[in-house]
Amino acid sequence: MNYLRTAILLAAMTGLFLAVGYLVGGPTGMVIGFLVAAGLNFFAYWNSDQAVLRMANAQEVDRSTAPQFYGIVEQLAQRAGLPMPRVYLIDEDQPNAFATGRNPENAAVAATTGLLRMLSPEEVAGVMAHELAHVRHRDTLTMTITATLAGAIGMLANFAGLFGMHSRDANGNPNPMGVVGSLVMMIVAPLAAALVQMAISRSREYEADRLGAAICGNPLWLASALERIHHGVAQIPNAAAEANPATAHLYIANPLSGMGMDNLFSTHPSMQNRVARLHEMAAEFGAAPAYAAAPRGGSPWGAPPRSRGPWG
Repeated sequence: MNYLRTAILLAAMTGLFLAVGYLVGGPTGMVIGFLVAAGLNFFAYWNSDQAVLRMANAQEVDRSTAPQFYGIVEQLAQRAGLPMPRVYLIDEDQPNAFATGRNPENAAVAATTGLLRMLSPEEVAGVMAHELAHVRHRDTLTMTITATLAGAIGMLANFAGLFGMHSRDANGNPNPMGVVGSLVMMIVAPLAAALVQMAISRSREYEADRLGAAICGNPLWLASALERIHHGVAQIPNAAAEANPATAHLYIANPLSGMGMDNLFSTHPSMQNRVARLHEMAAEFGAAPAYAAAPRGGSPWGAPPRSRGPWG
């Protein structure tokens, strides 16, 4: 089903590129649009994970540079039956995290330094288990390709605007259709990008919450983490995400929430609903209150995080 969804998204993006090309240059422009779309689709499949990580200013870490964080991800990957993903840290105060990669063998998970400072090890385990659930469901392929192509739509819209505004007919007069077409595309393209992000089913997040809770062993760890993250993103802006809003749907919580207008095209389900479902899961499983299953002195995830800096 995930592969079908990816194919549908790629087809939709390709159609948009063809429309832009036709409005700008007629049949020839359509051919150029097709070639551009094919190239971007090829690039997105093989390289979108690295592109997204660069957009987020993520830095890879290992057992020696972030032993506790790396160890948590390693334990969770083993419990999920997944290959060890590459692990990244993002120097951002906003608590957030995401996963990327075209398949489990080429996956990467990233968390902000703010998330590691604000959350307990158990809560961090819940968050990273959620991200590994995306990897296990192969949602990351859909997510990374969508992020790359949605960002490219804005670039092509600007190109269409510049090209169309200056196009002329055979008599050397401004081409009205070029002007109209360019204006339409400059307006429609950003909306189309937002709609593509919304097309990534919100049920994906619910399912990742469900599987993530099972991987980490306690739904309440993730529920508590989501509540803390919800308050954090509302108060702390994410500079990297604001500069690249097409990546917003990758994160466990909408990183643009602090700026107010993002809810118009929200790519995430209600945080309250997600937390409520996790509490229902905990009741069904008979889970103890948050952290009770792993006392501070004997947590399987290590000691509580320090008050400053990433875990080392």
